[in-house]
Amino acid sequence: MTAIDALLKQLGAIQAITDRAQVKLRSRDFYWYSPVLKRALKDVTADLVVLPGSEAELIEVLRACHARRIPVTPRGAGTGNYGQAMPLRGGVLLDLSRLTAIQRIEPGWMRSGAGAKLSDIDAQAKASSGQELRIHPSTWRTATVGGFICGGSGGVGSITWGGLRDRGNVQGLRLITMEAEPRAIELRGDEVQKAVHAYGTTGVVTEVEMALAPAPAWVDVVLGFEDFATAAMFGHALASQDGLLKKLVTPVAAPIPDLYFRQLRHLIPTGRHVVLAMIAPQAMEALVALTVGWRTDILYRSDRGGAEILPPIYEFTWNHTTLQALKVDRGVTYHQILYPPPNHLDRVARLHGRFGEEVMDHLEFVRFDGQVACFGLPLIRFTTAERMAAIEATFEAEGCPTFSPHVCTLEEGGMKKTDQRQLAFKREADPQGLLNPGKMIAWDNPAYDGMAGRAHLFPAD
Repeated sequence: MTAIDALLKQLGAIQAITDRAQVKLRSRDFYWYSPVLKRALKDVTADLVVLPGSEAELIEVLRACHARRIPVTPRGAGTGNYGQAMPLRGGVLLDLSRLTAIQRIEPGWMRSGAGAKLSDIDAQAKASSGQELRIHPSTWRTATVGGFICGGSGGVGSITWGGLRDRGNVQGLRLITMEAEPRAIELRGDEVQKAVHAYGTTGVVTEVEMALAPAPAWVDVVLGFEDFATAAMFGHALASQDGLLKKLVTPVAAPIPDLYFRQLRHLIPTGRHVVLAMIAPQAMEALVALTVGWRTDILYRSDRGGAEILPPIYEFTWNHTTLQALKVDRGVTYHQILYPPPNHLDRVARLHGRFGEEVMDHLEFVRFDGQVACFGLPLIRFTTAERMAAIEATFEAEGCPTFSPHVCTLEEGGMKKTDQRQLAFKREADPQGLLNPGKMIAWDNPAYDGMAGRAHLFPAD
């Protein structure tokens, strides 16, 4: 009897999937955004998928896997796109999608099971108290809150509230350790950073407590510009208007709208650069006033009709910009870049057009370390990994740190260096290194230093 067979027998009535095709399907995320990861991870699969229906069942799964030294990779909805939840060393794929209970919704915060969908949380929060989550990824319709916390960094709403790393956005986490006798641990305050954006390597998150904000009936807006420099400058001006309530500010360079925004083509004249935005209804008058003196046209506003036949505008932003492109051309990929403040617009101007249409600009304005900044998620016509490295080096040479979506390890992607706090906590919570193995370089190679001293997306000290 194999270790997996013995595990199945011990788990008894706990729900599991053994069909090879289904196991392989659930072992994947959106890793295929990257042609590099698509090639490197194409054969990755778990041996078994287990779907615990309660924390007690989860603890039993972890106890049994620990006893047999079987790797366990936690998974939400699988909407990540760096291979975060792909089981590099096989074993059990731990699907947490049944832990869906929304336990508390209070003024300013909520608490739910890790498997609750962001869209379900918002629906209940809006219905009960007129609130919503402060930030969410562009995969809001399908992503789970646990998957977002463990694999994401920010998204729609980050222009006002920053990212997951910012104090107050993630208020508390409950996780289960991977030990002979698994423990339930509550992390609060700065302690949540031990598990936020850790890909489930430091414990299995079962409950999440996050901040809520008032939920206006956001107005989707598309503004058109003759040149990208003006679009970027207007984006910065809008992002800097603290009294103008907004949730999204996204400059996108031509020819992206022409080539890839099929559902918006009738709104956007050929060759136009655009800024996509989400604005509170009471701030629309202020937005119109802001446009005075800028060479721009408001091409679309959802409060004037059309919203019933169009996707929400955020589904053309953040990682969905790349998804829209991939629907048309599988030869396109993307990168992730920080344009550090306060000289971010200068860097955008210097780098725009450097590679022609090989690199097509897409910016997301955010609050980063309390300042207005912008991330770049440019679309790139992929040729070779070597060419991708050369493009990355060009941005780095201009003082723009890059965060590669073409690797599946924590340190090489968003962290840029070893997170000593997460590493120390993993030694405590997962002493055998069985949780999502292969994703934390410093666990396998304690001497790894990476790019110490460079900018990073999360606190690492």
